[in-house]
Amino acid sequence: MSKSVNRVKAAAEAAGLTVEILRMPDSTRTAAEAAAACGCDVAQIVKSLIFKGGETGALKLLLVSGANQVDLDKAAALVGEPLERADPKEVREITGFAIGGVSPLGHLTPVATWMDETLLGFGTVWAAAGAPNAVFEITGTALRDATGATIADLG
Repeated sequence: MSKSVNRVKAAAEAAGLTVEILRMPDSTRTAAEAAAACGCDVAQIVKSLIFKGGETGALKLLLVSGANQVDLDKAAALVGEPLERADPKEVREITGFAIGGVSPLGHLTPVATWMDETLLGFGTVWAAAGAPNAVFEITGTALRDATGATIADLG
């Protein structure tokens, strides 16, 4: 396992979770690819979207259902500042993850996190585990608790 995948596993264990990280034979980079690989509905895929605060420059993590699109105006109101696309190099430096494998857990530096309320409506959801083909299954409640995410309507 890669260092970033091991970091996700360690973060889950530190949060009191037992998760099995699965390495899929194909990419799980997109929500559709992940849903096909995991055998679940695309809505059960957790998209880990990183944005940069337009005023503070701080990274913001939005955990969004794979079936939903983020309403950037609504998200900006929730986080308290305009949001911009984050630079992939900066995302990797701060979180330790490359775009396409950003996990909700195991960031090198803590990132303020908001979670799509839709994700709480499923028995389990699937999230990236630090690599473009690594995923783990978790309940929405456990994900919220482990990330300290603020639950919100992001769509």
